[in-house]
Amino acid sequence: MLHAGVRAVIVLALTVAGVVAGALALVLSPWWSLLAVPLLAVGLLGCYDLLQTDKSVLRNYPVLGHIRYLMEEIRPEIQQYFIERNYDGRPYDRDVRSIVYQRSKDIEGESPFGTERDVYQDGYEYFAHSMSPHRPASERGHSQAGEGTGDAPPRIHVGGPDCTRPYDMSLLNVSAMSFGSLSANAIRALSMGAARGGFAHDTGEGGISDYHLEGGADLVWEIGTGYFGCRTHDGDFDPRLFADRAAHPHVKLVSLKLSQGAKPGLGGVLPGEKVNAEIARVRDVPLGKTVVSPPYHRVFRTPRELVLFIARMRELAGGKPAGFKLCVGTRRDVLAVCKAMVDEQITPDFIVVDGAEGGTGAAPLEFTDHVGMPLSEGLYEVHNALVGCGLRHRVKLGASGKIATGSDMVRRMIQGADYTNAARAMMFAVGCIQAQKCHTNRCPVGVATQDPRRSRALHVPDKADRVFHYQKATVHSAMQIMYSLGVDHPDGLRGHMLYRRVSPQAVRSYADLCPPLKPGQLLDEPPAAWAEDWKLATPDSFAV
Repeated sequence: MLHAGVRAVIVLALTVAGVVAGALALVLSPWWSLLAVPLLAVGLLGCYDLLQTDKSVLRNYPVLGHIRYLMEEIRPEIQQYFIERNYDGRPYDRDVRSIVYQRSKDIEGESPFGTERDVYQDGYEYFAHSMSPHRPASERGHSQAGEGTGDAPPRIHVGGPDCTRPYDMSLLNVSAMSFGSLSANAIRALSMGAARGGFAHDTGEGGISDYHLEGGADLVWEIGTGYFGCRTHDGDFDPRLFADRAAHPHVKLVSLKLSQGAKPGLGGVLPGEKVNAEIARVRDVPLGKTVVSPPYHRVFRTPRELVLFIARMRELAGGKPAGFKLCVGTRRDVLAVCKAMVDEQITPDFIVVDGAEGGTGAAPLEFTDHVGMPLSEGLYEVHNALVGCGLRHRVKLGASGKIATGSDMVRRMIQGADYTNAARAMMFAVGCIQAQKCHTNRCPVGVATQDPRRSRALHVPDKADRVFHYQKATVHSAMQIMYSLGVDHPDGLRGHMLYRRVSPQAVRSYADLCPPLKPGQLLDEPPAAWAEDWKLATPDSFAV
């Protein structure tokens, strides 16, 4: 890609050439206008593309970038052609991009002529609305949320009995994406948008950068197996560095990443050529040296040690909420951790369940397609295990994995989550077009690259505004759905409100598909479906 200065010179040269040709057409011969008109058109269009801040593609690829938007105009026909022939496996993401684009631009997203989905296809899900929908406070002539605040969405109080500095979490937040994977401008835009909207921004495991702090967002500091930002020279956990950085006022929660949906059970490698001075400083790693994140943690080996380390993190963070994120592998592992919580009488303040369908970064195809539990099942396992052990009231559950719309949010909250996180949709809001060049450092819109020539195209104020509008509109959509179900808070959602078609002739509610346990039931008399796993789970060993 040409340097920004070179692009500007070329565009200016075309414009000047067009002006000269126009002058020659007036002075010498009108035939010069055949050259003047296209040169001026291209030059002026290029000038507009370089100066506008709305579309990053055009800032990086003036004039030529319009080909992409021309193709979008005929996209529905192309999309249908490929879907009918099963050549295209990603219609979901294209539909979501359209929704996110509309909401991030503060555009009404209503459409006529009903659903285009096959409601009789196996797997189709729908909400069972109430004949007596909830009436928002503003429609009843007063505000329950306080004078002048209107119908403010509820917030989720995160902080168990051992937490001294709890945090009120938004229903939708920015999921974990690291600086290094995303550009500085992308992180800036996410942070500024989150600060404006009052929702949390997960740093990802790449450490806390200056760009996370610039926007003033409330941060969830995520620690992975590489302990970036709080590691010793040999890659171990450094409690002194952790306590120092966790004390920052923007850090509101601390989280230990056990696994992620894109590649559960797999570590990562950051090539040395990508470890520039800035990334080396943020991650506390040597400049220019390849950095390996192992698939396992050094700080624990057993469920009991995991629970004790979470308590240590909370203490080192000065009483701020501490928790962990995982993509669920087996029910037995989840029960082993719950048994450790019961034995030690220590619980995390939150657990984020990541679905195997999630993941915004590059990962081996076999892992993305075949390793890890999908989010619906993962939420069911963790939620019910906590309920069955009598611990659910002490732990808040977050959900992440292809969450992009209000219906996604409500579905996951019905399945057990208290709040949700989005990564893919937030990337769309800051301009991602899914060019799938994330791992090449050649992202055409400056989102997933460390190339300053590319990332400069991402205009931070504009994209921060889009992040803010997208999150606000999506939470509003979720609240509208909850109102239609007759509730005004996630606490009121139940499994019988969500139905799934299991065959062309039958539908079943999630209350039937995923029978809920009673509080403390596992401690008293485990049901038959859980008895074997409960018996084999031990707080001193993970399943193999």
